[in-house]
Amino acid sequence: MAGGKTRVTILAFAAAVAVFAVLFAVTGVNEVLTFVVGADPKIVALIVATTVLWLVAWGGALRVVLGVLGVNVSMLTSFFIFSGAMFSNNVTPFGQAGGEPVTALLISRVVDTEYETGLAAIASVDTINFVPSITLALFGVAYFATEVTLGTNGNVALAAIVVVTLALGVPGVVYLGWTRRYDLEDRAVGVLVPMARRVANRVPRVPVPTKAGVETRINGFFRAIERVAADRESLILALALSAAGWGFQMLGLWLAFRAIGAPIPLSVAMVVVPIGAIAGVTPLPGGVGGIESVLVVLLVAAPLANVSQEVALAGVVVFRAAVYWVPVAIGGTVTAVVGVRSGALDPL
Repeated sequence: MAGGKTRVTILAFAAAVAVFAVLFAVTGVNEVLTFVVGADPKIVALIVATTVLWLVAWGGALRVVLGVLGVNVSMLTSFFIFSGAMFSNNVTPFGQAGGEPVTALLISRVVDTEYETGLAAIASVDTINFVPSITLALFGVAYFATEVTLGTNGNVALAAIVVVTLALGVPGVVYLGWTRRYDLEDRAVGVLVPMARRVANRVPRVPVPTKAGVETRINGFFRAIERVAADRESLILALALSAAGWGFQMLGLWLAFRAIGAPIPLSVAMVVVPIGAIAGVTPLPGGVGGIESVLVVLLVAAPLANVSQEVALAGVVVFRAAVYWVPVAIGGTVTAVVGVRSGALDPL
């Protein structure tokens, strides 16, 4: 089973490398590297700082959610936990979907709580982060509509279709799933019990789960989600922290283009960052390759006289290097330390 996970991860990273190879081939390797190497180191340091502030803000949102669930942690602890969460997302295929189980286990180990509580907490934070993202993306589409003609710009038109579809579709799916959550609980038990028993029969030291035990855990997960949804004051605070985190990411992209000597309006960064984040749903670790491609397409499509394809890719590379590698460095250290202290971090 571990070998299968490793192969999938290797294939995902190989796909990401292939995407980058195409991007550099289309834009020109030498031109892009000239801009990247010549980036102002002082501004790059500021980009790293904004990345840390983004992790602090979203870690604060996680702290708020954990507080609703009766788990009290310090701001520093929540920062480290969320950095570990981003590390899991960045090294796992399918990003958040693949990293959440590991993140939930990390939360349960660090704060000594139930696994389902950790899973409910990180799932709630991911949902909360989606709200400012799609809201800002809709504003972004409206902005582009005033600057370019959607009918004559296929890239912007496609972005508009994707954003509007997600804005309408995701809340509808969430609402439908929530109204039928008790049916989902029963179905989840029917699927997970046989699956968990097969794993237990093959993996040493893994106890065979009972149906009652699985039902208790799934019920605990949904009850935790209900508690978070019912606390409006905490939800508003978590949303504010999430929006602040998005703001720091947008500031980071704006700084990245100043670092390479091709400044862009902050309003453009406010538009493309949340839309580009949607590409994180691609089956690539941390959305690597997919997010960069979308950001470059949007920046080239924007009415910016000083942003060519090579300039767009160079600025995006500087920005994404910080957003990807800072959480990997911090979160990887946290995950390694917790793993050494409490055993391998494997939810199975």
